[in-house]
Amino acid sequence: PALRGKDYGKTKMSYPDYTETESGLQYKDLRVGEGPSPKKGETVVIDWDGYTIGYYGRIFEARNKTKGGSFEGGDKEFFKFKVGSGQVIPAFEEAMTGMRPGGVRRIIVPPDIGYPNNDLNKLGPKPTTFSVIYFPEFRSFSIFLMII
Repeated sequence: PALRGKDYGKTKMSYPDYTETESGLQYKDLRVGEGPSPKKGETVVIDWDGYTIGYYGRIFEARNKTKGGSFEGGDKEFFKFKVGSGQVIPAFEEAMTGMRPGGVRRIIVPPDIGYPNNDLNKLGPKPTTFSVIYFPEFRSFSIFLMII
């Protein structure tokens, strides 16, 4: 209610020192990792923080940090997902392209590739019509061992 009618959220932000993709995703590598980039079908492990742009940069999701009001529960664990599976928002799929293990990339996500009108929309910050900023860190490829 206190924010109603104010222009705190931003639907589109443009940063000249970022690379912008055709979809509108903007990114800047803060640390370039080493090794191969993930391919479609491979499982990756990432650590990430998500912030709103505007609203004073409120955290809406973070692992082991003070959290905003957009989710419940205790500390988050490292996040695993299969590249190309549709398990994550389109921006995360695109952001992993070209990243290598150990890399940290700041990404600016416009609403169209953020939280679309599907089940992923239930997880993200509200309202979903504004750009958000993420700091994904590509930790590793997920390796599963089976001992027989």
